[in-house]
Amino acid sequence: MEGLGINLPSLLAQIVNFAILLGILYLVAYKPIMRMLDERSRRIKESMEQTEEIKQQVEKAEEEFKKRIEQAGRKGQEIIDQAVLTGEEVGQKVRAEAKKEAEALLARARAEIRRERDEVIDELRQEFADLTILAAGKVIEQSLDKEAHRQLIDRVLEESTELKKG
Repeated sequence: MEGLGINLPSLLAQIVNFAILLGILYLVAYKPIMRMLDERSRRIKESMEQTEEIKQQVEKAEEEFKKRIEQAGRKGQEIIDQAVLTGEEVGQKVRAEAKKEAEALLARARAEIRRERDEVIDELRQEFADLTILAAGKVIEQSLDKEAHRQLIDRVLEESTELKKG
């Protein structure tokens, strides 16, 4: 073997040294490293289990969130529908009140117009009677009995009004 450049005592010493080194490494490094790897593997497994639990909780929370959103949407729609109905009712009441007020205002305006018309007609009759008496007085150049003449004029005006209406 020496022809190959291998020295048997040196080879045996190296094999023994390697075996001792391997034994020391096994006792000192391999077991602690394996324990660390086993511990890490266990922690990873626990983390994955926790992750799965969290994932399930998140799914449940999402489902609950969706249910609540749907409920809120339904409640919101109910509130909107109720508000629309209330708005329509209020609108109808307001329109009815406005119509009543308009009719009352129109009736008051018509009554006021009739009253003013009657006042103007009375004033015109009065002025016409006064002018007629004054004209008659000037024509005959004497003063007539004002009251008797006014009654005569009123009677003529009433007759003319009745003729126009009839």
